[in-house]
Amino acid sequence: MDERQKKILKEIVESYIKTVKPIGSKSLCEKFHCSSATIRNEMAILESLGYIEKNHISSGRIPSEAGYKYYVANLMKPKELTGEDMLKLQTIFKNTELELSDSINKCVEIISELTNYTSIVLGKNSEENHLQQVNIIPIGEKKIVALVCTDKGIVENKQFVLDNKEEMAEIVKTSEIINKMLVGTPILEVANRLEFEIKPIISRQIKQYETVYNIFADAFNDFLSKGQNIHFGGKTKIFDEPEYNDALEIKRLAEKFEDTSFMQKIEDDTSDDNGEIKICIGQENEFDPNVTIIKSKYKLNGEEGTIAIVGPKRMEYDRVVGLLEYIRDELKDKE
Repeated sequence: MDERQKKILKEIVESYIKTVKPIGSKSLCEKFHCSSATIRNEMAILESLGYIEKNHISSGRIPSEAGYKYYVANLMKPKELTGEDMLKLQTIFKNTELELSDSINKCVEIISELTNYTSIVLGKNSEENHLQQVNIIPIGEKKIVALVCTDKGIVENKQFVLDNKEEMAEIVKTSEIINKMLVGTPILEVANRLEFEIKPIISRQIKQYETVYNIFADAFNDFLSKGQNIHFGGKTKIFDEPEYNDALEIKRLAEKFEDTSFMQKIEDDTSDDNGEIKICIGQENEFDPNVTIIKSKYKLNGEEGTIAIVGPKRMEYDRVVGLLEYIRDELKDKE
């Protein structure tokens, strides 16, 4: 691509991001002071390279997924925050009464308001989490829900189907033993103590101790495997974008937001520990091929996780990256 073709591609991408309208040769002629024939020839080259494509409802062109990727890698520059945007975020970081996790949660809520995209904090269970309580909730004659709660306010649940009603009383008794002996234990040590301290005790007091032990072992393992505290900012904001005017598409994406296994895919293969910002466009992310995810990992004071912004492929990349860079730098200043 020569310089003029790069400038034309940049204009097509940024214009489409703002207007959601296909870009015709006429507007580009006025912008670049070139003849219509010249612009059409340049657009034909960009189309042959796979960076733009024809829109089915008009003669204009729109960026392709490859076009967005080239734009992000070679043409985009992060946008500086406005004074108003910066003030909103500074107010959060300077509030000494807020815990770090609360500050991050409030920041992504502000980002969602500013961009109209869905913002997410995927916060891992910190090593500082300690077991606070195990609760057993019957939801039928042979069904229970096991709740695992930590002192950091993280709660996970797992449902089990019992073979018989007698197991219910034994499970409740075991939960009382666990709460008596393991409350206050670092969450990463619970499984080991369950195996070597709790299991020998229940083996002497409970008939079906293997079944009961496995229920609690599964509940704790499930807690650790999920390992996340998920917080949304503007969970439905993305559905205000024109790309999501189909009810089935909205339902499909909304279901993914509710599915922990899909949410885990947002964090998978994320940026490295120094806060590098990673942009995953369409097929590049494992969450959904029709969205872009811009994300950055954080690690501070024993807490770690990922901040992710989910929007259409026609996303204001420069603004979102600018916002995430600001948050990353603010968190580094707190180290």
